[in-house]
Amino acid sequence: MRHMGKQQPRLVGDTPSTDEPETVSGISSSQGRPSDGRTFNLLNEVRRMGILVVDDMPTNLMLLRAMLENGGFHNVLCFQSGKDILGYLTENDVNRADIGAVLVDIVMPDMDGYALCRQLHSLPEWADVPVIMITAHERWQEQTVHLAYESGATDILFRPVRPTELLPRIISALSLKRERDLRRHREQELEAELAERKIMEARLQYLVGHDDLTGLYNRRRLEQALEQAVLAASEKGQSSALLYLDLDQFKVINDSEGHIAGDRLLVTVANILRQRIRTSDILARISSDEFGLLLEDTDVASARQTAEEVRRSLENHRFEIHGKTYHIGISIGMTMIGPDETVTSSEALARADQACFIAKSRGRNVVHLYSHDDTEMLALQSDAHWVPHIRDALAQDRFTLVFQPVVSIADGSVRHFEALLRMVGNDGGLIQPGEFIVVAERMGLIHDIDRWVVRRALEVMAGLGQDYADVSFNINLSGYAFQDPSLVPQIQDMLSATGLAADRLTFEITETAAIANLNKMRAMVNQLRALGCRFALDDFGTGFSSYNYLKQFPVDYLKIDGSFILGLADDPVDQTLVKSMVEVARTLGKKTIAEFVSDQRTMEILRDYGVDYAQGYYIGMPLVEIKRP
Repeated sequence: MRHMGKQQPRLVGDTPSTDEPETVSGISSSQGRPSDGRTFNLLNEVRRMGILVVDDMPTNLMLLRAMLENGGFHNVLCFQSGKDILGYLTENDVNRADIGAVLVDIVMPDMDGYALCRQLHSLPEWADVPVIMITAHERWQEQTVHLAYESGATDILFRPVRPTELLPRIISALSLKRERDLRRHREQELEAELAERKIMEARLQYLVGHDDLTGLYNRRRLEQALEQAVLAASEKGQSSALLYLDLDQFKVINDSEGHIAGDRLLVTVANILRQRIRTSDILARISSDEFGLLLEDTDVASARQTAEEVRRSLENHRFEIHGKTYHIGISIGMTMIGPDETVTSSEALARADQACFIAKSRGRNVVHLYSHDDTEMLALQSDAHWVPHIRDALAQDRFTLVFQPVVSIADGSVRHFEALLRMVGNDGGLIQPGEFIVVAERMGLIHDIDRWVVRRALEVMAGLGQDYADVSFNINLSGYAFQDPSLVPQIQDMLSATGLAADRLTFEITETAAIANLNKMRAMVNQLRALGCRFALDDFGTGFSSYNYLKQFPVDYLKIDGSFILGLADDPVDQTLVKSMVEVARTLGKKTIAEFVSDQRTMEILRDYGVDYAQGYYIGMPLVEIKRP
């Protein structure tokens, strides 16, 4: 390669020396500097762009370089042949942005300007570099101009080349190259943005129907498949099965080991489930630790077999994390979608969910097929009916207390009344607690009821006149009372506010509830007795295993369950059992109360046995107003 002179090509960004005059078309920059700063900056930018000059005549090269440098273009590189410039461009790591224009003499021995121009434009990286051809003709030659533009030239100059012609042409060519570079850069940006947008759109389209964590289908996709299954059942008579799967140990692992471990468990479960299904089945993650599996074109037996295989696979899997091993269980609810019964996709999903709930309530890690006769579902329906009524009764104060007298068998006096809860119905009638208390316990409303009963009973007692100053109330508490830390402080505050004697309150709790939560219940009983209140064990005798705990349980009264009293006069077995209860109570220093007393014969027997108190319809009906018999 032969370069003219010793000057090496300058890269874009080189700053020309400040001692050289800057001229454009022969005009000094100090006299003709544009007033527009943006235009001035643009001019300086194009002056820093590289210019390649190709001419086989050294004198022509020196002349062109001199004119360019006098015009402020110092990034000039000269070559004496087309092969030299092509070799330079291919052998050196030249950035396309570094070269702004090429000046080419048309007439050269080994490769003329036309051939060089075509060769440059055949290379994709140099195809947009402007080429200015220089011809030896002094004036316009039609054929020469035609061949120049046909070979890809941008412009053409006629000799002798003058600075007033060269410099504006060079500025125009460099500006063109700059615009092409900007356009190419913008095109690349747009292509990259378009590619990124397509990736994002594909990702969003994927997430429309898939779960991001496990890669399974999501609830929306499952519901779409369910709609197709329902349609196939009605139009083609094809049966399908929907399985609702709920992990039994997920919360334990997620809470104790962290959410990352929980996510890992979900991915593991998803992979296990994938191995147990057909390619035509639809497996989806529909909530945190719940999955749905739609088995199309199947029967009950095959679907149950698949469900059992899935259950056993997870049951046999051991999940290891942080040096610990966890056993995984799964509860599966199943419902059929067939031509014999018309259901919607949402109803099918609800049925499978209900069946899964029953599977969990029956011990977990089992498969349950939905049935209209499921007792658990009847309880759920009852809950759905009663919960709004209970909430409304609490909000609107539509509970009330009725009071049933408790007579002292020894002298016939009545100084005790049991406060019994009733709900006031929409028609004004009183609803027995057996209708709604179990629902309140299941749905977490029982604490509100306990607090209402205690508050109302103390309000009634505080409003009694002097004629009833010796009256005490027996107040029933639920088996969940020990779980309410605010109950005992509330009783203490109300006793202080009303000035009532604490020994006028006897709290009752059932034997079964006391035994089931012996330690916690005993702690609460001790707190209440420390205030001066008394305690009765209700429904005593329903479980004789409780005899062993009576020595430790600090109660004042044993209330014999009414099932032993109703037939007492004619049933020798009940008579023997009641006798033993009275003897045990007397030995432990506790008084006895018999409920459900309905006639005089029973009263006489209870008196003979030494029972202390009796209550029942024979003694007095539960009434809103407190009246001694």
